[in-house]
Amino acid sequence: MTKGPKTHHVVPNPDGGWDVKRGGATRSSSHHDTKRDAIDRGREISRNQSTEFRIHNRDGRIAQSDSHGKDPHPPKG
Repeated sequence: MTKGPKTHHVVPNPDGGWDVKRGGATRSSSHHDTKRDAIDRGREISRNQSTEFRIHNRDGRIAQSDSHGKDPHPPKG
């Protein structure tokens, strides 16, 4: 799993709510009460910065991943 600066993650905050974090960062970019709000904001940040976007479950595992960067394997269609 890539957790470098080319990614953004929606992760559960241990004190409650959800955070949007850039990969490798200790501080969050933003904090939200709901996962939905964190996903919406994280996706916007990821699109603006052309990064991979990873959405985590409460247990920390990745539930969903979107590419907003230069995907080396874009879907054919």
